[in-house]
Amino acid sequence: MNSHIAIRVEALGKRYRIHHAGKGAVYQYRSLRDVLTGAAKAPIMVTRDWLRGVTSAKRGNPPMGSGAAGSDPGELSTTGTSLKACDEDFWALKDVSFDIKRGEVVGVIGRNGAGKSTLLKILSRITEPTTGRVELFGRVGSLLEVGTGFHPELTGRENIFLNGAILGMKRAEILRKFDEIVAFSEIEKFLDTPVKHYSSGMYVRLAFAVAAHLEPEILIVDEVLAVGDAEFQKKCMGKMGEVAGEGRTVLFVSHNMGAVSRLCSRGIWLEKGEIRYLGDITQAIENYGQHGLTSKAELVLPIDTTKPMQFRVIRMLDAQGKLSIELDRANSFSVQMDYEVRKINSGIQVGFMLDKADGTPVCHSGDSDSVQGGVIERNPGNYRATVEFPGGLLNAGNYQIRVCIARQGGSQVYDYREPFFFHLYDGGTFAALGAEGRQRPGVLAIPLVWRTVKSG
Repeated sequence: MNSHIAIRVEALGKRYRIHHAGKGAVYQYRSLRDVLTGAAKAPIMVTRDWLRGVTSAKRGNPPMGSGAAGSDPGELSTTGTSLKACDEDFWALKDVSFDIKRGEVVGVIGRNGAGKSTLLKILSRITEPTTGRVELFGRVGSLLEVGTGFHPELTGRENIFLNGAILGMKRAEILRKFDEIVAFSEIEKFLDTPVKHYSSGMYVRLAFAVAAHLEPEILIVDEVLAVGDAEFQKKCMGKMGEVAGEGRTVLFVSHNMGAVSRLCSRGIWLEKGEIRYLGDITQAIENYGQHGLTSKAELVLPIDTTKPMQFRVIRMLDAQGKLSIELDRANSFSVQMDYEVRKINSGIQVGFMLDKADGTPVCHSGDSDSVQGGVIERNPGNYRATVEFPGGLLNAGNYQIRVCIARQGGSQVYDYREPFFFHLYDGGTFAALGAEGRQRPGVLAIPLVWRTVKSG
């Protein structure tokens, strides 16, 4: 075995069994008494049905369950209706193979449902694979979901020691890192409070601090960091870079291509459970942006009444106000955001982050930019915000835009939506072309005003 390998994955597959009830099925809920009674009667009913089947066969009738009448296990009994049900195999991962060397920082990218989280759960030994094998050479620290690995009845202090024990660390090792973990998590005031009373942000702070500081040889981090505030996310990114600089291995899943490109050297692009590209992170992001994205120009979001503010609809509009993600860079285009406020708020900003598809930051703006003093007070109700980009501003290429509702300064995020990916094409306008007729390098492609005078 190569001593430089930290993670080896060979022909990995994960299958789930999905049951479809059939159109129009009406379920009848059963009480605990019904379940227990049914379990007690089951052996008697099986014997009775078998005897009935034998008797029917002797009389020349079809056995029970083979025709229209009967108890075919492939049918659902509903209120007066019997509808065909079926099972389907769904492969979340299919024939995935790769090696990750010690000290590498690898980003895993792909759309929702591509298999990213399933892969990390298998690597973290939370889920067993259906096929293939995984070899891990070193202690693994994982941060996959808020509260993973924490016991809700234990305090923050007790959970630090519990997580350390799970990682195989001795008490002396945990004590050596204890103060550093507490300082990083910034929850010292609540250290002796049961974690079931923590907010999701506090959970993430402590969970990441434990996962990153208890010296795992392999650190696995999912998109869960998006729950934290902007300052803490920046702090976590710095810590992951520090972990990587110490020669430990990091596997990082994120929809933030800028974060992935800054942190990672290699990338794995997953699509429908299969690896579409494995290699240089810049190329992985570029391939994903060009071929792996099927963005819609309008995103309608489900209602979540637990949020004090939330987006309802997000749209990309061309210069004529029509939905489109294929836009002429010479013309203006807009991002339109419908959102709902459920309780009065002050100092909240609705904004966006615009990046190139490879994660290169382009610009950031919020609606407070257009308000004198920058502070907006919002009463409950429905609102529509529209931000317009002037024509001729950006070069042709693939871009991503993320939208969020947050407290000014980023101390709290109320709603965050993953990128809209869109493409700007160029019809050969002067603004985008250099003297030799080729596209100008860079992100901006605006014609600047030059004045030349004879000075002598």
